[in-house]
Formats: sequence, C-alpha cells, structure tokens
Amino acid sequence: MVSSQTTIGINPVNRLDLATSRQLMWYKFRRHRLAMTGSIIILLFAIISIFPEFLTPTGPQIRDTKYTSGPPTFVHILDETYTPHLPFIYGRTITRHPVTLRKISRVDVSVRIPVRFLVRGHKYKFLGFFSADLHLFGTDSAQVHLFGTDKLGRDIFTRTIYATRVSISIGVIGVLAAFIIGLAVGGLAGLRGGIVDSVIMRLIELIRSIPSLPLWLGLAAALPREWSALQVYVVVTLILAALGWTTLARRVRSKLLTLRNEDFVQAARLAGCSDTRLVYKHMLPAFMSYLIVDLTVAFPYILLAETTLSFLGLGMREPMVSWGVLLFSAQNVTALAHTPWLLIPGAFIILIVIAFNFFGDGLRDAADPYSN
Repeated sequence: MVSSQTTIGINPVNRLDLATSRQLMWYKFRRHRLAMTGSIIILLFAIISIFPEFLTPTGPQIRDTKYTSGPPTFVHILDETYTPHLPFIYGRTITRHPVTLRKISRVDVSVRIPVRFLVRGHKYKFLGFFSADLHLFGTDSAQVHLFGTDKLGRDIFTRTIYATRVSISIGVIGVLAAFIIGLAVGGLAGLRGGIVDSVIMRLIELIRSIPSLPLWLGLAAALPREWSALQVYVVVTLILAALGWTTLARRVRSKLLTLRNEDFVQAARLAGCSDTRLVYKHMLPAFMSYLIVDLTVAFPYILLAETTLSFLGLGMREPMVSWGVLLFSAQNVTALAHTPWLLIPGAFIILIVIAFNFFGDGLRDAADPYSN
C-alpha cells in the first residue's frame, strides 16, 4: 500500500527545517572535521591544566641531581632482542667526555626499570586544597623523564604539564577580562553615539596605532623586580587584557550601530526598556555567535603575547612555570646544541594555537547563516 504522502507528492519534513539556530550551528560545526579535531585537542589541554599533579611523576621544582641535562628516557615494551615486556625504561648514567667535558648520556641495557601506573610518590595538594600522592605513572627506583631534564635536573615533562595550567589560565582570564571591557566600551560607543562614540573610537585608534611588541615590553619592563611571581602573574594578565579589548569593542560598536534602528529595538524602547537591558537582553544575543568566534581568535593572541614576554625575560618569572618561562632557558645556541629537548614546550604552544584557529574557523562557519 502506498502512503498518502507519496501519493500526493509531499516529501517528509526535514529535521533541519524545524531545528533551532543553536541546533543548526551544532550540525554545521560537527561537519567541520578540523574544528572537531581542534575542539578535542582543546579539551585535552583543559584536562591537563586541571590535573597536572596527577598526570606527572614528580613536582616541577624537584631535581634529579644524578641526571642533569639528560636526554628523554623513552619507555620501551620491547627489549634489545625484540622480546615483549611490560613498560620499562633502561638505566641511564651521565658522564663527561674526557676531552671536551661535555655531558654524555649512556644507556645501560642490563638495567630495566619497570614503569608502573597509579603509583604513590611525590605529595601534592590537588587544586591547592586536598593532599594526595597518587600519580598516573612512575617508577620505584628512579625517575622517568619523558622529555629529558634541564641543567638543574628538573623534569621537562612535568614542568611542561604544569606550565599548561599557568599559560592557559592566563589566556582564559585575559580573554574574559578583554571580553568584559570590549562589551562595555563597545556597547557604550554604539548605543550612545555622538561625542562619546568619537572619543572611544579615537582611543581605540591610538592604542592600535602603537606597535604591540614595544608596548608589551615597555609595560612589562616597568614591573618591579622585587614583586612575587603571583603579583607578576596578575599584572601581566591585566596588561594583556587591557591591550586586547580593542578589536572586540569595534565589533560590538559596529553591530550595535546596525541593530539600533531595527524594529525589535524600537519596540523595546517604546515598551520602556532601559538602555542596559536593551543592549544585554535584546541586541547582544542577536550577534553573540560572532562574539564567541572573536573570543576563540583572541585566545591565541593573548597566549602568544604572554609567551613572548616570558621568553624575553619580561613576563612570568621563576618559580612560576609557563611555556614562555620554559623556552627562556633555550635562548642561546649552546643550550640548543647540547639540550635540544628544551624546545619541546614550543610544540605545545604551536598545537594549542592551531587547535584554536581550527576551532574558531568552525565556529565562524557554523555561525554564518549563508554557509553550507
């Protein structure tokens, strides 16, 4: 029996025809493979930034004095005869060349140190509140250094994982602060117009006309050297936020100038809606998807700014650990020639920036009503 819909030539209703705007955005975002890949990478970095104490075998300041400037200790499941084993590392010793006195790492294949999971070790405070000593992996008789060690014997893998929390938190706090400033200033300029708009726009043009790098260097160099690492962390974050709001403010202003003469805005005015409620309850939701895209673009900008300052020695300082602080020790050619593994934190920066770019591209395409 033929259905009535087929008989009269009516196609079944497409689910997308009844979908809301958010459902349409999610459908188009899922089809963007690079954006989905970027979102997975961002999620992994978020997990790492929350649980660095558990994911690392030791602390960021703990030294292995017997293995200073040591190369990465690889985890093996096959021995020298290709016989499978549980995960283990070979024993290593650091010696010096008899002529050049350069440090040389020697592998002792006769010593196998098993790598265990969910082991007890270095005590820490989880999120700064709860005492614990459980780690994802570790060894009983020696430390495992997946990314090698620095000249003081500190584990690069551990320091890189801990630096993920600091660097990402700077980016998140900086972006949120810039977002709030951009919304307030851009909303004021777009809603009021006139002299207020002109003054705000001239201020934005003045800030954007100053080269970013010299401005960062000048502001960061003005920080007192006696300040603690926490004070420097807060001030550097505020500096990056204070210089990163201009693009968002201009976007908000242009959108508000476009929307303030729309019918639904005029109806809200006639209903007695205040200016604050008019902006944040009626006008901003109309282009919030575009603001979210701007946030994803601004995050790599602030992250790279912090890395640049710390790499030049003007941003974060020891004992605070960030990706820029770790790269600061790899500035000279001698360090790169003898310990090239010090550049590994740079791979984390490249990966997170690319992930956010893919994520932002996907959001932009999903928010565009004219994209396929």
